[in-house]
Amino acid sequence: MSKVPESIRKELAALAAKPESEIDFSDIPATTEKDWQGAVRGRFYKPTKRQLTVRIDADVLEWLKGQGKGYQSRLNDILRAAMLKNLQHR
Repeated sequence: MSKVPESIRKELAALAAKPESEIDFSDIPATTEKDWQGAVRGRFYKPTKRQLTVRIDADVLEWLKGQGKGYQSRLNDILRAAMLKNLQHR
């Protein structure tokens, strides 16, 4: 269930459907290549997490835990990298 009120969702959907030619950009300064130096795509992206039970080989789990605190985040990072690599090859 979305926590965003229906009225807001409708307004956002209407804005998303609006063609760019109908949007007034006159009050927004143009950007240059210099403005985007050091920019990182998706820096503030935070996907929702789901709790689940998964079976991992004991030696793999010990290896993950042996690298210090945050083994679950590290496991997620490894899986995400594999997913993105797989998606690039499609």
